[in-house]
Amino acid sequence: MKKFLGMTLLVSAAAFGESWTGTIVDTNCKTKDLASHAKSCLMGCAKSGLGIVLSDGKFVKFDEEGNVKALAALKASSKDKDLKGKVTGTLDGDVLKVATVEIM
Repeated sequence: MKKFLGMTLLVSAAAFGESWTGTIVDTNCKTKDLASHAKSCLMGCAKSGLGIVLSDGKFVKFDEEGNVKALAALKASSKDKDLKGKVTGTLDGDVLKVATVEIM
């Protein structure tokens, strides 16, 4: 049983990749004051692409599927500003192939 559980966790980790925590933002506004950046602005600028600004200030752009997942998570969230999130996926060059997005 322990061996099965260990393999299940290993497969799950491989399926989702790594995780990142930061602020979800559109590409156009990635250098603005993120704490006051409103969800309505993000939704309006979403066509520019979305990504996450990490605690070190680095911006990582989402792939197209990640944009869709992030928009769905944002629409479901009641938060209007300070859009912190946890994203899992795999980094492919400078683009994050998103598996999951959670607004915190």
